[in-house]
Amino acid sequence: MSIWTRISQALSTLAGGEGLSAVFERLRTPPERSVAFTIGVIALGAKMAKADGRVTRDEVSAFREVFHIAPADEASAARVYNMAREDVAGFEDYARRIKALFTSNEAQLCDLMEGLFYIALADGTYHPGEDDYLRRVASIFGFDERRFLRIRAEFVPDAERDPFDVLGVAHDASEAEIRAAWKAAVRECHPDRMIARGVPEEALRLAERRLVAINRAWEQILDRRG
Repeated sequence: MSIWTRISQALSTLAGGEGLSAVFERLRTPPERSVAFTIGVIALGAKMAKADGRVTRDEVSAFREVFHIAPADEASAARVYNMAREDVAGFEDYARRIKALFTSNEAQLCDLMEGLFYIALADGTYHPGEDDYLRRVASIFGFDERRFLRIRAEFVPDAERDPFDVLGVAHDASEAEIRAAWKAAVRECHPDRMIARGVPEEALRLAERRLVAINRAWEQILDRRG
């Protein structure tokens, strides 16, 4: 059963007048976390769509930066998107509910945050309004400034990149500590690890850019230290 079929089933449980916030409340069990993850990325992405002051973006194309969406599944993805745009609940309410769902594993929230950056950069630009929006979401998720800048540096071409921040180690860390952090980060990108923490198979491309950034950071640190 595809993630989109499962999403359709989740949406079918909504009573008249209920919005996506009610769906999040019903997706608290581990088997449904991938459904919650997908709805969360699309819902927060929909709320972000106006952050750059433009509404002409091909949203389906933007979401394809994160998910594999077969033609037959586009209607399900579009339904979630339209529900989020029409919902009276604001993005901060969504972000808080998502935070409550994934509070036990920060890696899940990082995965979701990276999905939002994929969507923000899908049109080739990073607008200040999008930066403000993503900073606020990151704050609600409990990320400090360093964590937010690390994720942003993976996506924004002119963002300052500190390889030590990418690996989450101090500048005076030993080579053994840095190597261990690098190996741990690479393991976290493995598809089996990502699926286990709730990332659907349709969104495993999230690991690709992160793995590139992790390996680049490791190489840069080795170069700096000779």
